[in-house]
Amino acid sequence: MLTYFPNFFSKRAMLCYFITLLLVSVLFMSRVMPFQFMLFGIVSVFLFFNYTSKLSMQWRRLSPKLFRKKLFLTALIIRALYVIFMYNYYINMTGFPYMYHAADEVRYDYVASLLRDEGWDVFHMYVNAYGLSDRGYFYWLGMIYGLFGNHVLYGRFVKCFVDSFACLLIYNLTKRNFGEFTGRMVALFYLMMPNMWYYCGITLKETEMAFLVLLFVERGDYVMHSKKITVVSLLLPALICLILFSFRTALASVLVAALVAAIIFSSGKQLETWKKVLYTSMFGVWMMMTVGVEIIQETQELWTGRTENQTLGYEFRAERKNGNSFAKYASASVFAPMIFTIPFSTMVAIPEQENQMIQHGGNFIKNILSGFTIYALFLLLFSGEWRKHVLPIATMCGYLVVLVFSNFAHSERFHFPVLGLELMFAAYGLSQVKNKQKRWYTLWLIFICLANVAWSYIKLAGRGMA
Repeated sequence: MLTYFPNFFSKRAMLCYFITLLLVSVLFMSRVMPFQFMLFGIVSVFLFFNYTSKLSMQWRRLSPKLFRKKLFLTALIIRALYVIFMYNYYINMTGFPYMYHAADEVRYDYVASLLRDEGWDVFHMYVNAYGLSDRGYFYWLGMIYGLFGNHVLYGRFVKCFVDSFACLLIYNLTKRNFGEFTGRMVALFYLMMPNMWYYCGITLKETEMAFLVLLFVERGDYVMHSKKITVVSLLLPALICLILFSFRTALASVLVAALVAAIIFSSGKQLETWKKVLYTSMFGVWMMMTVGVEIIQETQELWTGRTENQTLGYEFRAERKNGNSFAKYASASVFAPMIFTIPFSTMVAIPEQENQMIQHGGNFIKNILSGFTIYALFLLLFSGEWRKHVLPIATMCGYLVVLVFSNFAHSERFHFPVLGLELMFAAYGLSQVKNKQKRWYTLWLIFICLANVAWSYIKLAGRGMA
């Protein structure tokens, strides 16, 4: 069992990135990615693979208490520095402290500021004009602005604290399921993952959603492993579900289904029959007492309109300005085999896709680590050990299945809420790799390289730019 991230994997991953970037730049020279976005990717890939490898060696002898302390403080410092850098970067590049082509960011910022500027009544009126799936973030951001002032940096610094606590959650969850060293490895993955930094640096709700998902899974998993039952420990996962309905209805619906699946299918050694009956009954009563009609209606609408919404969504992407004509051929059957690996990286210059180019390094990292995620799921499935980890597996896989049948299957933003769980299984898969299996890693890197080159061609050819 590997207890650290070997140089064998990190150095080859960095080499794979540079080869892919070089190939894409040479093959599509007329649409080469601007250097500033190349630099984002180079720095992201180098920092992730270099420091996860180094820190996994240096920190593995620390006591659990000291490890947690260093993990939280390092995460907080990195995210705070990133927030300050990106704040100034966006002002210099766009004239505003928002991402390129910001829409949701501006809306969230404006409505949240009304609580301090105009008072509760005006704020509440604006919030109610939006659907249930946005109201939770409006209230959260409005509370931050109400306490500290109407400045985007206040909300983003709070995100730094939230995401730093998420590092501790993923460590606790993984340690409980797969052991101390795997827990430390995934904590370092989460610490250094550029996608986590990115959402701290913009005013979107993804950081909070990812935190709530991890909190839900960690607390739910704790209850299932705990011998002592308390009312608070039972109700907390259900309460988190209710909060998430006000952030993204589809995600919250998946969590409800995942919790039920975990109660039913968990190993009898982990969760005795009487506990299964008790938990199911209490959770059912709680949901019937608290779930409103609006939540039920939104969930039903999402389910009944899933096929039509997907078709219309991809047709719109094909026909809009700067759209990709190949999008109309996208479907669940196309994305399902790749759902753990996508989105692929945007490594070519596409009009109005500066945000995707900034994130291309983080997406490339995910592409590579997904091989370990898939390997871990195969190991758990064929060994029968999956029944000991039903809740995290059901949450991750259930949400990705929902994405497959949506028109956001290749959208990094919609993958993000379960990225922490994907990293957890990637860390477990990595820990189980033996010398005779290392050759498969090289073949996987070749596949990732070719897939990203092909994706660059598809992005250009679909727009008539190849």
